[in-house]
Amino acid sequence: MSDEILFAEDDGEEEIVNSGKWKVLIVDDEPEVHAVTKLALGDFVFQDRNLDFISAYNGEEAKQVFREHDDIAVVLLDVVMETDDAGLKVADFIRNEAHNHFTRIILRTGQPGQAPERDVIINYDINDYKSKTELTAQKLFTVVISALRSYRDINSIEENRKGLEKIISASADLFSILSLENFIEGIVQQLASLLGGTKGAVYLTSAVAGPRPLDAYNPNELYVFTGKGAYESRSGEKLEQVLSGDELMSCKTAYENKCLVYEDEYLVAYCGSKNQKGSLLYLSGLPRKLNATDKRLVEIFSQNVQIAFDNVLLTKDIEDTQREVIERIGKAMEYHFGEGKHIQRMVKICDVLGREAGLTKAELNTLCLAVPLHDIGKVKVPEGILAKDDELDEQELNTLKNHAEFGYNLLKDSNRPLIKTAALIARDHHEFWNGNGYPRGKSGENIHIFCRITSLADTYDSLRNKRKKQQSLDVEKALELIKSEKGQKFDPTLVDSLLTNIEEIEDIIAKYPDEE
Repeated sequence: MSDEILFAEDDGEEEIVNSGKWKVLIVDDEPEVHAVTKLALGDFVFQDRNLDFISAYNGEEAKQVFREHDDIAVVLLDVVMETDDAGLKVADFIRNEAHNHFTRIILRTGQPGQAPERDVIINYDINDYKSKTELTAQKLFTVVISALRSYRDINSIEENRKGLEKIISASADLFSILSLENFIEGIVQQLASLLGGTKGAVYLTSAVAGPRPLDAYNPNELYVFTGKGAYESRSGEKLEQVLSGDELMSCKTAYENKCLVYEDEYLVAYCGSKNQKGSLLYLSGLPRKLNATDKRLVEIFSQNVQIAFDNVLLTKDIEDTQREVIERIGKAMEYHFGEGKHIQRMVKICDVLGREAGLTKAELNTLCLAVPLHDIGKVKVPEGILAKDDELDEQELNTLKNHAEFGYNLLKDSNRPLIKTAALIARDHHEFWNGNGYPRGKSGENIHIFCRITSLADTYDSLRNKRKKQQSLDVEKALELIKSEKGQKFDPTLVDSLLTNIEEIEDIIAKYPDEE
């Protein structure tokens, strides 16, 4: 990445723009105190933000305000109101019931003897304790400035914590596309926090690993990979669809010159890459002018983001290759055995049933990758048996059943978790819930959930689509047969899930019809 940093032209005298307000809650049973406080702090401005006053006149009203607002910056809290310790009860509520540890609590009392300062400081999580008589306008100004600084810094630390937590959470499963999204969202949040917060952020890339398929996209153009704030739902859209005017021109400048473009309201950082054409990180709504350290941080940060992105793209390419190989094997088997698009439909139906069964995204991914190999053992079954239109005799039926063990033995020696899963499904997807299946007579939950799902998906799709030895059934008759085997051949819970999601499953069957 170039060390060049571009700045916007100076249009003249800098204009101060308020970016929101600090919420200050006044809790006091004397209306005059509210009026005087607002008067003393009426022209208060901190970091281009003035104050938004909220009033409560007793402890219960104060508690209700905290139930409705989670962004109170400072509370000026009277101790003695409807009871001698009403204010202390509110302070306890804020910290221990509302679990709000961000709001700065400043206790004010006109009767300090009733609530000694030492006892209050020790026993309650408050941030300052003042007598009303000592709070002049200047001292009140100083106290509120100090409290707001603390509130700002605590929120900045919390944003950092959330960003780090998201990165750590994603790193455990970084090599799936969803984890990649979480990872980038986390580090964008981290950077926004370090800069003091932003209104929006966008990560734009020309890479093909977007959150939705980018097969038809132009590799020479930039698309939103993920966004935050106003850009959260813009994934997959072109740069020109998301930004316009000066922002669009700045993005093009940063991309073409491989540099950081910084302006008062936003910045664009080029993220260099050895393997791709590079990406852009766009941050809008900057709360302040960035110093040299901030800009250097953005530069280093954007370089590291792209390194992580490239590494995951490489892993994704390996995973996609693995998926494609298995899918092609499955399609070859469909063609060889004359099963049309049976496997394609099965994968989609398994995804629906697996989702309803509570499988994680990683488990769903493994299941759907392994399912195309469920009948791979049939390659060792004589073609005359598979093609026979008449009923099979006992010897032929036993030979056919051996395909389950054939498939298992073909795959079981692999060290790859995906192939091991495929071996298990190949062997056990003909086991019955009641133990009367084959090859090993397993029953109930001793049959892996992947195999139970595959069994139901395989059977339902076979009932609904014509096979060599049977005609297809309509939905009503197919469901009657499935329900008659509930608790016998099939897991009862999975049958209920199929019935609940039958419209979605039938949409899958309609979308992938067998070719005549």
